[in-house]
Amino acid sequence: MSPSRAPARTFQDLVVWQKAHQFVLAVYSYSSGFPKTETYGLVTQLHRAAVSIAANIAEGFRRVGRADKARMLNIAEGSLEECRYYLILSQDLNYGPTQDLLVQIDEVGRILAAYTKAILCPVS
Repeated sequence: MSPSRAPARTFQDLVVWQKAHQFVLAVYSYSSGFPKTETYGLVTQLHRAAVSIAANIAEGFRRVGRADKARMLNIAEGSLEECRYYLILSQDLNYGPTQDLLVQIDEVGRILAAYTKAILCPVS
C-alpha cells in the first residue's frame, strides 16, 4: 500500500497539475520550431489549448462544490483532446515528431480522469 499523501494546499501540489504544466512547457519547446507562417495559426491554437489544461485544473482546485470542480476538470479534458488533435495535425504537416508529447498527454489524461473520479466519488 502506498503511503497516504497530505492533502493539497495549492493547485501546485496536485500531481495532475504538475504533469499538465510540464506538458505545456514541452509544447512551447516543440512548437518553437514550427514555420513562421504558423505563428498566429497552429502555434497559437496549440499553446492556448495546452495552457487551458493546466489553467482549468488550477481554477477547479478552488471551486467549492464537487459539480463545479468536475466541470472545470471536464473542460481541461476537452482541451487535452484538442491538443491531441493539434499534435496529430502537426505530425501530418511534418512539423516534427509528436510521440513524446502524446505519451505525456496520455499520462495527464489518465491522472486527470482518476482525479475527476475521486472528486465525484470520494472514498469515505
